[in-house]
Amino acid sequence: QVQLAESGGGLVQAGGSLRLSCAASGGIFSIVTMGWYRQAPGKARELVAFITSGGRTIYADSVKGRFTISRDNAKNTVYLQMNSLKPEDTAVYYCNYQAAVAVFWGQGTQVTVSS
Repeated sequence: QVQLAESGGGLVQAGGSLRLSCAASGGIFSIVTMGWYRQAPGKARELVAFITSGGRTIYADSVKGRFTISRDNAKNTVYLQMNSLKPEDTAVYYCNYQAAVAVFWGQGTQVTVSS
């Protein structure tokens, strides 16, 4: 069973930065795609970014140029560096592990951006 533990959320002023981390255990981290999703109150969960096992990255248009996803296979950890944060980035951020036959989710970490 794969377990994901997110950390790094918090309260930040607009224009600030945060770095989210997601540590995975119980799976073969290096061969799977990892992603970050977010869900704001009253809205559906949406993709923020993902990174494949080969390092290819995809970003939502709303975060391009501001967020960077990266991974450290030696530490079984995926990161989301978030710069130039906006109030509309306020959401619970979830880590996502995409194996061939199953998808696993972390418990989420709250990010709040004040104006």
